[in-house]
Amino acid sequence: MLSGELQRPLVLELIVYLLAPVVMLPVFLFFGIYNSIQRFNSFDSFVTIVKGVVCYSIIFSSLFFFLDVPTIPFSAAILQPILLLLFVGGARALPRLLSSSIEVLHQQSCDTSDNILVYGAGTAGVEIVRAIGRSNKYAVAGFIDDNEELQRRTINGKTVFSPLAAESLLGKGEIKTILLAMPSASRSRRNEIVERYRKYPVQIKMLPVVDELVEGRVNLFDIKPVEIEDLLGRDPVPIDYALIDQVIAGQIVMVTGAGGSIGSELCRQLLKARPSTLLLLDNTELNLYSIHHDLTHRQSRISSLTKIVPLLCDVTNRERISEIIRTFRPQVIYHAAAYKHVPMVEHNPAEGIRNNVFGTRSLVEAALRYGTGSVVLVSTDKAVRPTNIMGASKRLCEMILQALAAEPGHTTCFSMVRFGNVLGSSGSVVPLFRDQIKSGGPLTITHKDITRYFMTIPEAAQLVIQAGAMASSGDLFLLEMGEPVKIVDLAYKMIELSGLTLRTSEKPDGDIEISYTGLRPGEKLYEELLIGSHSTPSANPRIFKTREHFIPWSVLDEELEHFAAAINSNDARNIKSLLKHLIPEYEPTIATTEDLLAMEERNGYKTATA
Repeated sequence: MLSGELQRPLVLELIVYLLAPVVMLPVFLFFGIYNSIQRFNSFDSFVTIVKGVVCYSIIFSSLFFFLDVPTIPFSAAILQPILLLLFVGGARALPRLLSSSIEVLHQQSCDTSDNILVYGAGTAGVEIVRAIGRSNKYAVAGFIDDNEELQRRTINGKTVFSPLAAESLLGKGEIKTILLAMPSASRSRRNEIVERYRKYPVQIKMLPVVDELVEGRVNLFDIKPVEIEDLLGRDPVPIDYALIDQVIAGQIVMVTGAGGSIGSELCRQLLKARPSTLLLLDNTELNLYSIHHDLTHRQSRISSLTKIVPLLCDVTNRERISEIIRTFRPQVIYHAAAYKHVPMVEHNPAEGIRNNVFGTRSLVEAALRYGTGSVVLVSTDKAVRPTNIMGASKRLCEMILQALAAEPGHTTCFSMVRFGNVLGSSGSVVPLFRDQIKSGGPLTITHKDITRYFMTIPEAAQLVIQAGAMASSGDLFLLEMGEPVKIVDLAYKMIELSGLTLRTSEKPDGDIEISYTGLRPGEKLYEELLIGSHSTPSANPRIFKTREHFIPWSVLDEELEHFAAAINSNDARNIKSLLKHLIPEYEPTIATTEDLLAMEERNGYKTATA
């Protein structure tokens, strides 16, 4: 009898010993602890282990209490899971530790291509340094931070320098790159940092803005050079999205020139406002395909139900435009289709007028015919006291909308939005300088004193939509462009952002030189936004409103017929004469500029090739 009583605790002890693996194995399998690759374990893996051990501990201790083994104290049911956590966690941390040590030794034995300082010792900065630690592309020399409490301390073995102390490192020439790891920094703050270190031969790179970072995680692919757009662009002004939604949401919206720089960004911004249908019009197949492809991908990300319709169409084709508007009945039209390159239009005036002026005429007449609610013309500062065909053609487009707005008997709201250059648009100076820097220069500038207003493409598109949403018929809106920028200063800054130096007679060992080529046909030294002297503010501090002179539609319509005859005969001189007649402030800089085709025909090209 006594031996049986002794045997019962031994059997219970044996059950407890077997109970541990019987409970542990299915629990660990359920949590996937055995599926992880040990050398890639992270903090998330450790959290999973803790969850598994806690679950195991609850089940094990409950069963242990139910068995009531007198020879084993209940504290064993608490200590055993703790020891299990230490052993399981340690066994998985060791391979990761050994792997990391091997990677560090490998990186130290390799020549890194770039020594960098990370500006910003916050979450983004620490995260990107961790990502860099897994690569031999960069070697981090330390952090820079404005916070005095962090300065002279270390983060993961890297010293945090003050901005002033960092200059001594840069002066030694060992640092090749400064990485701005401050996603929430304003453009003005980024500008300050760039200006501070511009005298040193370093390239400045950055992480995207907060909205572009996914779940707070960053990696090497997020690093990009600081572009001129990141510095010249301004901090955003609040947009009245409620007003925009009221005008756009659930409506049929059409954008002409949808594949162009402004048109494509208008489409992206409009998609966010969730119109029922977004009509994309462009006469270039590749551009239309590109924006349609981009929008369909964006649509899936924002769960938009907008119907996107790509339509190949030349705005000068009156029958096609009329058929499209008759079929789809858009409530809002943004007219961004135009030839805009000044020298190109100057040498092809007939086609410039045909596309810009008569394309606008065919569009607005169809809009009137089928009761479109609103037509917004994207105009340009070159329409103010124009010196070139392109600017004069856009001023004539404005006059068409102004004249029709004043006509009685219709409900269509015609408005115009006038602004300066947009950074990075096709054919503009920024992409040109970027290509010239890549090819080793020189950077070509027409005149050392030439200035331009600049605005980022997203800001311009947002303000165009906002202006159109608060328009009354006949309103001409001016976008506040900030301070004008000297193109030569723009060139200097782009050279420095590339980590290169300017080559001059005083510094012949520089990397890139600047060449002055002279003003092109129709080009002005500076641009204006207002013909008169009066404008009034609007609800948005960057949008102003004005009214300017125009010709009544009955007169203008007849004058346009004279233009049609001049275009059909390719008579550049007559085109300029008619422009001067309708736009008194038009002052062409070169009176002899002609259509290139007409010049060849006059010089006997036909006879020579007959």
